[in-house]
Amino acid sequence: MAGASTPTYYDLVYAVVRQIPRGRVTNYGAIADFLALGASRMVGWALNNCHHMDNVPAHRVVNRKGELSGRHHFAYPTLMQELLESEGVEVENDCVKDFKQLFWHPKELGDDWEAF
Repeated sequence: MAGASTPTYYDLVYAVVRQIPRGRVTNYGAIADFLALGASRMVGWALNNCHHMDNVPAHRVVNRKGELSGRHHFAYPTLMQELLESEGVEVENDCVKDFKQLFWHPKELGDDWEAF
């Protein structure tokens, strides 16, 4: 693409998060591993900066235990849970029930995936 700028790390994180299917969740580490560009904490920083964007479903990203560790970064603390539950994801005590069954790994995008 002539004249196009190189996507930032945040852009790449957002592109992956946009691919998480409704009713599924992933974790910060899976995204970081898939992008091979840093640590899970960097994914968290990216997601903390996207709440003004309507098209990045950050509520579908939880910690490695399935806990809603990012819930305090939403407009109000229960919003993350409410958004997940509206997609059929059960949450109990700030943790995704059936986390292993609902887990989606970005590698499901395949080797041919291109963010842009």
